Amino acid sequence: NVWTHADIIRVGNKTELIISTVAAGLAVLTSLIGWSGILLNNRAFLAVYSFLLWVCFALLVTPGYITYKKRTFNLEGKMNAQWSRDLGLDGRLRIQNQLHCCGYFNPFIEATVSQTCYARSLLPGCKGPYIEFQREILERWYTVAFALVPAQLAVMVIALLCSNHVTYRFGKGMMPKAYRLNMNSMAVIMDNYANQLAEQYGNDVASEVMARSRSNLQLDAMPTMPYSNSTSSSYNGKYDQLANK
Repeated sequence: NVWTHADIIRVGNKTELIISTVAAGLAVLTSLIGWSGILLNNRAFLAVYSFLLWVCFALLVTPGYITYKKRTFNLEGKMNAQWSRDLGLDGRLRIQNQLHCCGYFNPFIEATVSQTCYARSLLPGCKGPYIEFQREILERWYTVAFALVPAQLAVMVIALLCSNHVTYRFGKGMMPKAYRLNMNSMAVIMDNYANQLAEQYGNDVASEVMARSRSNLQLDAMPTMPYSNSTSSSYNGKYDQLANK
């Protein structure tokens, strides 16, 4: 019993508990299938994922509807019938031990005899505490279930919109970050280009072409470098040395 009065829920709310547990387990399985489909770019996995989202949605709203209907419409009558017909001796005993009560109305009416519950016991009946507990726990149950509905619907819509766009090229063909151009690499490229222009057409033409390129590409913030014949002469000197060798 990790939670307070968890044994009462296991006894008195079996249907809601089983459906909620199945919904939680299926939701975990569905998320694993969807994650596998994203990693593998597998449209079959994503199709199964989209289908299972609808099943999860149905299992999500079902316990919410059951608990809301149970609490709203004649809760007292349902608890009376459950205590007298469905719980049995063991179920009544477990509820009596949790709520520290004896019998339904009093120790003489539908009570399970135990060390604390007997004919002359001073413990109160279980009807009042049990109905109050059920009223509180059922309200929490359907509140949480219905609060998750908008998020589930959003996931379902996104899955339907995205499932048709995943192909074998999904996520492929992207330039690695190490090879992407930035301002520094663009400055080096344009500097080399300007040096080539200066060698062929002179510094004035190179400066004019670079100015136009900066304005067209909106690279005014990029650092500028002076272009002179010294760079070209240095390149020519290197080439001459290689030729002499």
